Amino acid sequence: MSKFILAIDQGTTSSRAILFNHEGHIHGLAQQEYPQIFPEPGWVEHDATAIWNSQLAVAQQVLKEHDLKAADIAALGITNQRETTVIWDRKTGIPIANAIVWQDRRTAAYCDQLRADGKTELFQHKTGLILDSYFSGTKVKWLLDNIPGARAKAERGELAFGTIDSWLIYKLSGAHLTDSSNASRTLMFNIHTQAWDEELLTILGIPPSLLPEVVTSSGVVGHTHAELFGAPIAIAGIAGDQHAATFGQACHQPGMAKNTYGTGCFMLLNTGAQAIRSQNNLLTTIGWALEAEGARHTSYMLEGSVFMGGAIVQWLRDELGIIHRSADVEALATSVPDNGGVVFVPAFSGLGAPYWDSYARGTILGMTRGSNKAHIARAALESIAYQNVDLLDAMQKDAQLALQELRVDGGASRNDLLMQFQADILNVPVVRPVVTETTALGAAYLAGLAVGYWSSQQEITAQWKMDKRFEPGMSADEREHRLHTWHRAVERAQAWESKD
Repeated sequence: MSKFILAIDQGTTSSRAILFNHEGHIHGLAQQEYPQIFPEPGWVEHDATAIWNSQLAVAQQVLKEHDLKAADIAALGITNQRETTVIWDRKTGIPIANAIVWQDRRTAAYCDQLRADGKTELFQHKTGLILDSYFSGTKVKWLLDNIPGARAKAERGELAFGTIDSWLIYKLSGAHLTDSSNASRTLMFNIHTQAWDEELLTILGIPPSLLPEVVTSSGVVGHTHAELFGAPIAIAGIAGDQHAATFGQACHQPGMAKNTYGTGCFMLLNTGAQAIRSQNNLLTTIGWALEAEGARHTSYMLEGSVFMGGAIVQWLRDELGIIHRSADVEALATSVPDNGGVVFVPAFSGLGAPYWDSYARGTILGMTRGSNKAHIARAALESIAYQNVDLLDAMQKDAQLALQELRVDGGASRNDLLMQFQADILNVPVVRPVVTETTALGAAYLAGLAVGYWSSQQEITAQWKMDKRFEPGMSADEREHRLHTWHRAVERAQAWESKD
């Protein structure tokens, strides 16, 4: 058996490649940041070629640093920032424009129009999603309508659309594919029939020829070009980052939930074979689809999304300059006993679930002459936790269950101050695993299952190990007071930007 699984983890701010061994431990890691592009307020773009170049570079780097060849890799798994939209020319392989990132809000007005036209129920019923500029479908329409000649080329079948997984698979192998989890984030995929939906495509004005083939999340779907790594490597796992993290956290059973603290925060609750329709502005999404005994088995999730999670810390570092490294935020926030009355609503690109307010904007309230950078840092960390309380409240109402614990991962989950405050304000134990790179680990597990590197989900579940458990310790009165203050602040941040 080959020694390792190679996970490609293409994130919103960096590309990473991680080697996992059979015990699910990290053997090697390479990472490279790439530029963020902000052409106009509320617009966020990436250069898709820069994404590919950085992702290939780190994959080649991690193999070279550990003196490994393609034959040492049992399979390759891909996980990716979701919803980010790329359209490229099928003949040249060149993108027709920059990728439009999931955070981008340029299609908010078009989503307003669809809602005014009475399309909310139709889209939610078929896709499980809210009509919001977060998702890929309206981004595709924008590119076709605004890039000269794009719509005509698309109608002739000359263009291909993909989320970042599709783009990487195309560059790695030449195939035009996506998996069920990524397809379910596009506003174009019917999560019940598990097929691209003709009615929705017609409404959005998107030719079906643009779309990739949809495959299961675990299975050999192609091989990398030999010249990339010296020999072909099987591509055997694909899942959007949050779905992969849920799989990597071994939340395989209904009722289990995880929260990833990355650029944004993403809480997913496994609801099993049942697609639960949210009554509280959450999303119903496909977690993963697996093939077993000749049949496709789909696990559905309820999901809530926070647009600004760890990205708040980046903002403190890059825009305010009050920390030099992201890791410095915990020490700065701990240097004061509390937030000094400061409340931070980080609605830089609107508010996600359960508000779905594209017109909210970032707000810092409660400052006095004595407020300082440490108070702002502490309020910034607390804002991450507050947003997650709103998600869990909605999730528990939809699923009609009380969560017993929340499994956490992602970069900011290593911040003990944040994790303890999260447990306190949620009033639920927060559990951090030994391996917090669960997004990449989930992609590795999906790929490894497909080639027999791991024998079963039960074997994977047995590998999950706890690092630290944070027990809630805040009084009910204090929790209620803090949440009341938070919700007052959210009200002031909402609908700040004019719709006109």
